[in-house]
Amino acid sequence: MRTRHSVRPVQALAGLLLASALALAGCSGAASEKSSSDTAAGAGAKADAPDAAQQEGASGSGNARNTKTAPKLTASSIIRTASLSVRVKDVPKALDEARTTTENAGGFVGNESTSRDGQGHERTRVVLRVPSDKYDEVLADLEGAGKLLERTAKAQDVTDQVVDVESRIASQRASVARVRELMDRATKLSDVVQLEGELSTRESDLEALLAQQASLKDRTSLATITLSLSQTPVAKAAAKDDSPGFVDAVAGGWHVFVTMLRWIALALGAVLPFAAVVALALVLWLRLVRPRRAATVPAVTGASAPPEEGGQD
Repeated sequence: MRTRHSVRPVQALAGLLLASALALAGCSGAASEKSSSDTAAGAGAKADAPDAAQQEGASGSGNARNTKTAPKLTASSIIRTASLSVRVKDVPKALDEARTTTENAGGFVGNESTSRDGQGHERTRVVLRVPSDKYDEVLADLEGAGKLLERTAKAQDVTDQVVDVESRIASQRASVARVRELMDRATKLSDVVQLEGELSTRESDLEALLAQQASLKDRTSLATITLSLSQTPVAKAAAKDDSPGFVDAVAGGWHVFVTMLRWIALALGAVLPFAAVVALALVLWLRLVRPRRAATVPAVTGASAPPEEGGQD
């Protein structure tokens, strides 16, 4: 009886200890699992943080890039043209300076024509293409080359046109791709021929849109400046320098004297033939006609005289 009473408390104590050990093991396992899950979550959060930062940085850089490119898009969608008329002392020198300014700005020289007027003054007209961001700077340099006579500047906003052309190009490319896909699936010859004609038409429309896009890009990226250079006329002498002096009076008098002698000589030369004829006629009159008349007059006078009365006696 004593032995039976002593065994039961021992068994009960052993079961209690086993239950306590199992409970502690479960708690430690749960704690370890919780700590491991927390660690994994922390590592995942740390691993996701750079990706989020990169995404945020990329979105931020994209926003910043869009913010930076937005003004450029607006600026590149404006067609700028200007016309300048400048009077300079030396046209070739001013033209070389304009070329240098344009090339330093990253542009180039287009059409050029040079002419001279009746007085020998040179005039040059040249077309310059400069980047849009250097437009104002180059324009100011060209204006300072001499005396500005005339200036006109225009700005045409073609942003809507650029966006419309880009949208139409995207749609046309998708249309061309669909037609090509249909051609790959076509089995009948008639369908292939019809699709080839449609593809040719759509590709032609696409090429026209691409050419329009290239033209818009060229006109918006490069501004056009038409420069006209004319030579400054030589200043006339002062009025006091034009007044005649003593030497001028003597030279003028001598010129008048020589001119008068020349006219007298011309007059004598013109009268000389007539004078010779008159002199010859006068000599013939004095030598031939007059002596005969003188001899004829006394003879006639003697024949007509009356007879004397003394002869009758």
